[in-house]
Amino acid sequence: MLMKQIIKKFLSRRDWLRHSAAATLALGLWPGCAAHRENGRGGNFSFIAINDTHYFSPECPAFFQRVIASVKALTPRPEFCLMIGDLAEKGTLQELGAMRDVLRSFDMPFHPVIGNHDYLSQTDRSTWDQLFPGKLNYHFEHRDWQLIGLDSTEGLKYRDTYIQPETFRWLDDQLRKLNPAKPTILFTHFPLGMDLRYRPKNADALLERFGDFNLVAVFNGHFHGATE
Repeated sequence: MLMKQIIKKFLSRRDWLRHSAAATLALGLWPGCAAHRENGRGGNFSFIAINDTHYFSPECPAFFQRVIASVKALTPRPEFCLMIGDLAEKGTLQELGAMRDVLRSFDMPFHPVIGNHDYLSQTDRSTWDQLFPGKLNYHFEHRDWQLIGLDSTEGLKYRDTYIQPETFRWLDDQLRKLNPAKPTILFTHFPLGMDLRYRPKNADALLERFGDFNLVAVFNGHFHGATE
């Protein structure tokens, strides 16, 4: 609270966004949210967000059967699943195909974005493109919310990365077609939050493009707090 008061006293929201987009979002001072507070409301619903499943071993099917059972037991029932990158360990057809089958077993729509482990090589994501066509940079609507999935990868690299120009070109074209007032969720594999490990070096350049949008939440993966 004290930090918010200091920011409001000395910096406008627009100035603070230019200073650090991630800090603005974390502090709940996003200018687009303030601008659309009264008319930017969507419907209520539940969904799940999963990241970094790293499907790779013969033990994985039994583990994911338990995951499937736990998801189906959720109340209220989630209406869709965000799968936020690193579905596989080495980006092979066997791994990504098996993980796609797991997601289908949830019996709900799922929306994946690519992670660095979903590449076959530094420049080869052909298996991803084959199994998840149209799921690189895309958006969809649900109950009057906008959800935007973005590719934040730089091939197999896992640190000191840059979001690639193709993502920015796609985003600049699509943002002109979207409604800034609608509550918006962004999901992408590499973390965009302030001072997080493995954050892309140009993450703020991506967030700043949403300055006028009612950006309610950002979901990311990549960093592993724990591994089983």
